[in-house]
Amino acid sequence: MSRPGATATEGRRAVEAVWRIESARIVGALARYTGDLALAEDLAQEALAEALVTWPREGAPRNPAAWLLTVGRRRAIDGFRRRAALDDRYAALARDLGEGGATSGGPAPEAADDVLWDPDQIDDDVLALAFTACHPVLSREARVALTLRVIGGLSSDEIARAFLVPTATVQARITRAKKTLAAARVPFEVPPPHERRERLGSVLSVVYVTFTEGSTATSGGELIRTDLAREAIRMARILARLLPGEPEVMGLLALLELTAARFPARTGPDGEPVLLEHQDRRRWDRAAIRRGRAALAGTERVGRGLGAYGLQAAIAECHAIAPSVEATDWERIVLLYDALGGLAPSPVVDLNRAVAVSMAEGPAAALRVVDELVAADALPGSHLLPSVRGELLTRLGRTAEARAELARAIGLCGNARERELLERKRDALG
Repeated sequence: MSRPGATATEGRRAVEAVWRIESARIVGALARYTGDLALAEDLAQEALAEALVTWPREGAPRNPAAWLLTVGRRRAIDGFRRRAALDDRYAALARDLGEGGATSGGPAPEAADDVLWDPDQIDDDVLALAFTACHPVLSREARVALTLRVIGGLSSDEIARAFLVPTATVQARITRAKKTLAAARVPFEVPPPHERRERLGSVLSVVYVTFTEGSTATSGGELIRTDLAREAIRMARILARLLPGEPEVMGLLALLELTAARFPARTGPDGEPVLLEHQDRRRWDRAAIRRGRAALAGTERVGRGLGAYGLQAAIAECHAIAPSVEATDWERIVLLYDALGGLAPSPVVDLNRAVAVSMAEGPAAALRVVDELVAADALPGSHLLPSVRGELLTRLGRTAEARAELARAIGLCGNARERELLERKRDALG
C-alpha cells in the first residue's frame, strides 16, 4: 500500500500531466458547448481545481480527460439551471408588474450528453481555440498570455515566470482579453477561408514570439527558457497536424525544431552562453534536426515557394548541416537573407544579413551595412546593433571603437548571461 503523501504527490503530477496534454481539447469542447470562451476557460479551471483536490485523495480516474470534461460540463449545467431559475423569477416579477415577457432558460441538461467529446470535432475545437485566442482585436501581449493559458495549459504563475512579469499582470491580461473578445462578439469558430490566412498569421506570430523569448530570453538570469520554447514547439506541432496544407505552418515548425536542436550546446556547465563557433556540434539534437528538415521539405513540396518562416528555417538548416562555422555555406545564407528582407523587411533581418556578409565577404563589407542601420537609427534601445558593430570593429582591429560599442551594448542588454558575455569580450580587448 502506498503512503498517503506519495499518493497525493502522484495525484498532483497526474493532474498536471493530463492538463498539459488535454487542456486545449477540454477548453475547446466546453467553448463549443457554451459558445463562450471566457466561460469555457473558467469551467475548465474549476474542473482542474476539483481534480487537484480529488485525485490526490482518491487516485486518478481511468479516463482523466473525460473526468475533467464531465466536471466542467456539470458546472456549466449548474450555471444554466441557476440562470434559468433567475430568469423565471425575473419573468414572474415582470408579470406581477404587468410587463410580461418571460425569458427562456439555458439548454436542457440532457442536451449536453452528446455534444462535447465528439472525436470528429476535437481538432476543429483546438483550431477554433487558437484562432479565437489570437484574434486581432487583442494586443500581442494579451494573445500570448491567453494562448499559453488555453492552448498551452500553463497557469498564470507559469506564464508570469516565463516572461518575468508579476502574476497579477498576467491575470489582468487574460481577464481583459476574455472581456475584449466578449465585447467584440468574437465567435468561437474556425474563420471562413477568406479570413483564415490573415488570422493564421496572428496565430503563428504568437507561437514565434513565445519561442523567441524562450530561445534567447530578453531579461533575467538564464539565456534559454527551455520550457517556454518547448511549449511553442508543441503548439507548432498541433497547428502542423491541424493545417498540413499550410506551408508557413510547416515552415515555422521547421524553424523551431532546427533552432532548438542547438540548445544543448548553446550554454556551458554554469549556464554561460557558448558562441556558435565554440559549440560542440556533437551535442546538437540530431533527432530535432531530422524533424526540422522533414518539416522544411514538406513546406517545399506544397509548391508555393518559401514564406518568411520557411526562409528562416532554410537558414537554420544551413547551420544544422554544416560541420563547422568555416564550412557553412555563408553565400547561400546571404541570398536567403536577401529573399527574407524582400518578403518581410526589418532591421533585425538586415542585421542578421550583415553577420552573414561578414562571414562571406569579410567584416569591412558587413560594417558598411551596419553603419547604414546606425545612420537610420534602427533598433533603438536594443543591444543587438552595438554588439554586432563592436564585434566587426574588433575583427578590423579598431579596438578603442570596439570597446565603446561593446560598452554601449552592455548598458542596453537586459539578460544577465548575455551581458556577462559582452563584458568578457570588452575586457578581452584590454
